[in-house]
This record gives sequence, C-alpha cells and structure tokens, in this order.
Amino acid sequence: METKKLRLAIVILTALTPLYAQTPAPTDHWVAVRAGRLFNGKSDRLLTDQLVLIKDDKISEVGPADRVQIPTGAEVLDLSHATVLPGLIDAHTHVFGNGPDLEMQILRDSYQYRTLTALANAQKDLMVGFTTLRDLKTLGAMYSDVDLRNAIDRGIVQGPRMQVATRGIQTTGGFIMKGYSSEVAIPTALAVVDSPWAAREAVRDQVAHGADLIKLYAAYDFKFTSDGKMVIPPTFTPDEVTAIVDEAHKKNRKVSCHAFGGEGLQNCLDAGVDSIEHGVDLDDAAIKKFLQKGIYLVPTLYHYQLDREHDMKRFGGHTVAEVSERGFRKAVAQGVKIAFGSGVGPFPHGSQTKEFEYIVKFGMTPAQAIRAATSEAAQLMGWQDRVGSIEAGRFADLVAVAGDPLADITELERVKFVMKGGQVVKNELH
Repeated sequence: METKKLRLAIVILTALTPLYAQTPAPTDHWVAVRAGRLFNGKSDRLLTDQLVLIKDDKISEVGPADRVQIPTGAEVLDLSHATVLPGLIDAHTHVFGNGPDLEMQILRDSYQYRTLTALANAQKDLMVGFTTLRDLKTLGAMYSDVDLRNAIDRGIVQGPRMQVATRGIQTTGGFIMKGYSSEVAIPTALAVVDSPWAAREAVRDQVAHGADLIKLYAAYDFKFTSDGKMVIPPTFTPDEVTAIVDEAHKKNRKVSCHAFGGEGLQNCLDAGVDSIEHGVDLDDAAIKKFLQKGIYLVPTLYHYQLDREHDMKRFGGHTVAEVSERGFRKAVAQGVKIAFGSGVGPFPHGSQTKEFEYIVKFGMTPAQAIRAATSEAAQLMGWQDRVGSIEAGRFADLVAVAGDPLADITELERVKFVMKGGQVVKNELH
C-alpha cells in the first residue's frame, strides 16, 4: 500500500514539474538615476554629472555618468537639473503626537485611532524627505509603534524606515501630566520606575515587546532664576540611570536620554548613554564628557523657536531658545557629534525641515547640517551600513531638491523628489 502511495506521489510531481519549470524566474529591477549634482552624505562638496545605479531596493553603483553602464531595460530617472542627496533622517520624532494637548489625546483616542494618525504623521514626514525616523516613545499608546514599524517593513503600508522606543521610562513625577485635577486618574505617558531593579525590568519589558532603543527622562521640569539661569532638577538617581543603560546595552539596545541640563544630564553622560536629546544648557564639564565618550547631541532647536513667546510670558522674559542657542553654538565649536532631530509631534509633522535653518544659523555649515541628517544620524542609529549615504550596498533612499543646499540650506524645506528602497514616492521634478 505504501509503495502504491509513493508511486502516485512521484507521478503527480512528475506531471507538475513542467509547469514549475515554465514559470519565469523574477527579473532584476534596475533603475538609473542621473544626478546633475550629488551630495553623497559624507563629503563637504557636491559631485556633478553622477549616475546612481539601483538594483531592486539597494544601490548597486555610483559614479560619473560616463563611467557607469546602464543595464539594458533599466528605468532611467533624469534628475540632471537637480541636487540628489541621501534620504534624510530625523533622529527625534513623535509620530504619536498630534499637537501640544497630550492629555486630551490620551484620554479621548484609542490606541487604534492613534496608530492610524501616527501612520499619517509618518507619511507626512516621508513626503518632505525623511525616509528614516527614530521615534522616541508612543506618548501613552504603549507598544503601538512596533506594529506601525512592522507594517511599514512588511510593505502593508507606505512609510519611512523606523526605529521605535515603545513606552519610554520615567520616575514617579518625572513626566507630569498637566491640565487636570490631581484627583483625576490620567493614564501615564511612560513606564514608571523608582528603583534600579524596576528600571532593569522596564528595559527588559520594552525590549521583549520589540523596542529598538530605550528612551528615558532623566530631567523634565525646570524653571528660570531672575538672572536667567535654568534650574533643572534630576528625576532618576545615578544608580537608576546606570541600571537602565547597563541593561539596555547588554541587550544591544542604544539609550536616548531626555535632559535639558543639570544633574540629570550629567547622570546620563556619566552612565554612557548614546544620545542626549535637547541638551539645552551645556556647561564645559558636560561638553568634555560628550567628547570623551563620543555621545551624540540631538538638539531640536526649531521647537524652542516656536515656543519663544510662550516662554517669555511664562519665565519672566527668559526663553529656552536663547539658552539652547548658546549651548548648541558651544557644542558645534568644540566638535561634539550632532545628529539631526526635530522633536516633531508637538508641532505639525512635515514642517520639521525648518530645523535645518537654525542648525546653520547657530553655527554649522550647510554640509555639516546635511551630514547631521544623513550619515551622522545613521551612525547614531547603528544603521550606517543601511542608510545615510549614497554608496553601493545601501538602501536606495534618495531625495532631491531643485537648487543647491550648500548655498541655501532652506532648499531642504522644498524637497521635490523622494525615493525609498528604489521606489519613487514623490516626484515634482518632471
């Protein structure tokens, strides 16, 4: 009986073999992008008359147009009158943020609704040139960012590449929800820990739920003295911060630390976090630790420019913007590593390209600013072998502008062409 079954199986397979043999193998998809000017993400200058050859979703070859051979049948995109750059990276976003009224969003909207708005926000960021985002907590939507990241990665929906931090970590009182009576039980925007072991447990939980990195709030509230100095109390103890960083690094996850300055900032620098978010008030001791440990500053300058009028009223004529400008200028002058990050979410997604203007206004050259949003941000994320430069083997993530961003950095506020993984998602350069 078994012999008869085996013979029948062989007969069926033999009959089907010709059908499979006749199915054509998938052909390679080639795209050739002609770039009139090209910024590769690593140099200080523009290359001219270049050709970027793309096979499927990766860059295959880059070089002078007269030296790179275009395969027969390749699709040719003529950007010979434009400047082509690597896809931009925003290393500090909040796609689950829809304006300043966070409490109302958390109380009113379901996780499902907030995930849909997060997708819309991520797509807005993509359409202005940010093909990669480092999203720093879900603002109360638990682990929904993992689902969004996965849906994008699997091609279910269109969006930028994402690293996500899930819930983020705070202490009791470390991220105070304001605007409601203290008697009203409002859901927390982050995980709450109050000891080194609880901190380790929170890291383990977030990694288990799919976090690419860990975000902590080492300092949050602040005030100004009458002479304009910022007073910024810490949230965590040094031992708690050290526990978070140690546990995250053991699990091969980088750590992002929200800190304007003060003892909380110093605790994060001492513990060896991978990036300081905001870093508004930077003294010489902090700058020295940035340099010694190779820690990145992610400055979010534009956000504080938007808050100037509000701060003037709230802090008696003082503003976070003026302090952040001084700190950023000092960091640039002394060679601190800087990655582009906007903090978008409290202000509208798709408008964060304004950050470039202030990065340059406050001390960086246009080339440095672009590298901060390409190769430097990729280095911070540990994705330098995937994104951030136009090189063979990298994902074919490209943007283009009509003018020369090295002469006028605001050209990056007018991105005309966006490609992610070899697929054109926007082209206004026809």
